[in-house]
Amino acid sequence: MRNLFSMERKTVVVTGGSGYLGSAVVIGLTSHGANVAVADKSHPPEDVTAYFVPCDVSDTDSIRAMFKKVKERFGGIDVLINGATYGAGYGPLGTVDRMTDEDWFKGIDGAVGTAFRCIREVIPYMEEKGGGSIVNIASMYGMVSPDPRIYGDSGANNPANYGAGKAAVLQLTRYCAAHLASKGIRVNSVTPGPFPNPAVQTNAAFLEELNRKTMLGRVGRAEEIVGAVLLLASDASTFMTGSNIVVDGGWTAW
Repeated sequence: MRNLFSMERKTVVVTGGSGYLGSAVVIGLTSHGANVAVADKSHPPEDVTAYFVPCDVSDTDSIRAMFKKVKERFGGIDVLINGATYGAGYGPLGTVDRMTDEDWFKGIDGAVGTAFRCIREVIPYMEEKGGGSIVNIASMYGMVSPDPRIYGDSGANNPANYGAGKAAVLQLTRYCAAHLASKGIRVNSVTPGPFPNPAVQTNAAFLEELNRKTMLGRVGRAEEIVGAVLLLASDASTFMTGSNIVVDGGWTAW
């Protein structure tokens, strides 16, 4: 049997590929043979070997230019990983009773509008290839609310617009899966749990609170998100669409 997880001769675009989880995904995909394009505002870490294309996912023209460059470089696009996001309303003014309309809509757009724009613009490229795979990165806070008891003054709390936007990502995934299946395009999502970046992990007290919330008693390591993304990006999941894989150490299963 052929290696169903091989990404040889597949071109993958990873938006947000310079970030903490995104760069781990890029490394994992390239190690399985994929041609990977990192679409981000900043260059990926030095240990990430991939084709970098500057891209602002809040801007449609920037997205269009990015996909055009990727096709020119690799000849087509097989997989899109929607990992880029941006937010607004963090901090003491991010509560429901204090958040402004401007911050609310900016955060919603940063969570789900980014994925919508990239999906819309990649469809013609995947149609040219006879199909493709789209993987949207959601969040456990699109499934459950943040527990205000564990955040305190950590500064790491998630505002309501983030969770609402990530919940919308899950529905966008199902909608696109249903409406793009006839084009041979599969659409699935991965829901990460607690994967705090190194800066957050320096707060020992807060990190311990996160550890207690998972069944496994610890937070995730960046490389532990790769398996789920690789599954959905590869031919190992050709009968999967509209699905969501939760990688959260049991956080949402209590």
